[in-house]
Amino acid sequence: MTSGSDDDRHRFSEWLAANGPIESIQAVVCDLNGILRGKRVPVEQASKVLGGGIRMPLSIVGVDVWGEDIVGSDHVFASGDMDGICGVTGRGPLPVSWTSRPSALVPLWLFREDGTPFLADPRQALAAIVRQFSEIGLTPVVATEMEFYLIDPEPDDAVPPISPYTGKRLDSDAILSIDELDDFGEFFSDVYRECARQDVPADAAIAENGIGQFEINLLHSDDALKAADDAVFFKRIVKGVARKHNLAATFMAKPYGTRSGNGMHMHFSLIDGEGNNVFDNGTDEGSPVLRHAVAGLLRGMAETTLLFAPHFNSYRRLRPDTHAPTAISWGYENRTTAIRIPGGKPAARRIEHRVAGADANPYLVMAAILGAALVGIRNGWEPPAPVAGRAYSAERLAKIPAEWGQAVDAFENGAIAAEIFDPVLRSMLIACKRQEIAGFAEQVTDYEFSAYLEIV
Repeated sequence: MTSGSDDDRHRFSEWLAANGPIESIQAVVCDLNGILRGKRVPVEQASKVLGGGIRMPLSIVGVDVWGEDIVGSDHVFASGDMDGICGVTGRGPLPVSWTSRPSALVPLWLFREDGTPFLADPRQALAAIVRQFSEIGLTPVVATEMEFYLIDPEPDDAVPPISPYTGKRLDSDAILSIDELDDFGEFFSDVYRECARQDVPADAAIAENGIGQFEINLLHSDDALKAADDAVFFKRIVKGVARKHNLAATFMAKPYGTRSGNGMHMHFSLIDGEGNNVFDNGTDEGSPVLRHAVAGLLRGMAETTLLFAPHFNSYRRLRPDTHAPTAISWGYENRTTAIRIPGGKPAARRIEHRVAGADANPYLVMAAILGAALVGIRNGWEPPAPVAGRAYSAERLAKIPAEWGQAVDAFENGAIAAEIFDPVLRSMLIACKRQEIAGFAEQVTDYEFSAYLEIV
């Protein structure tokens, strides 16, 4: 569906009456880097936004992290940089209360001129995987764990924030500290309030391993598209509320070189048409379907790492003994593995995928995980034996790509990645990442100057 219905317009009118005054609408799509891009339009043009009257270049989803077009891309000037039609996703409008002028966010996704989905749009890519599950009578049930740091908004580098309660700068790790949660209680209260307003199911908050690091879990949903929407909107809520409290929030994978990184762990199970969890066979080990899904995840892990670690900084997180996985591995109740099968009652049997950083695009992370699991299920693959003990030191295990360019190559050449993602998405993402790699290669850091300038 490429345009909103009369019901959409009526609901928007009712929403405006209840949430006004609203001066403008942010009409946005999500690009391959997980960044929202779009247009700010007057609220009087709401019918245009809801009716499919907003158009944006299809190439907008493939710009690099700095918002630059990809040089030499076939999807920009060589093709005339054609427009796509922006259809409403059905999620929105969403109130934006932390800006100086109140506005509403209306999420959109891209369609081609003939009304077919543009499968390089990350949300459309996930929708395509969900449809494939539906065709075999299965529905993914998905939840995410979102980690972030609160930092001082003033310095250029990441600096721990000052406690609103003590007036002192945080200076130590405080894992599971209730006091630290209390210190930032007003911030968390506002986060939960905004999540409720945007129908983002935020659950428990905990203080994590790093100084000023926190985690909030988002409750499971049997609508994978909504779960991915929730993760995208949650990141925006946290950043916006932080600004309101004179803080900054970062989902950067590794803002501190010697502290824990920010992860985005994904939990999922699969239910059949009768609501049964097909990973459950009444045992702690789980069903054959669970094993087939695990096998697909393991076989596809190297070539989909680019979706879990999409940026230069992402690879600083994937290091041994840093609470992030480094080996292509799985295990029961083992947090050193990439794929963990949590304990608990068999009816709640699920898979936890622990590779993605919080800097990754939730739509692409979910598409990569669910897509690889589906390939494993379709082929009836069996995984190797689960790892018991420390996966970091198991030399027999293949390693997750530890370098950005290596991950791009694996994605480009991967047969499973090609089965999961549309060729246009793959070519756009590869070109985007190669341009970003070149951009970082041209930069000489202060650390390099201090190490080499007068010594070598």
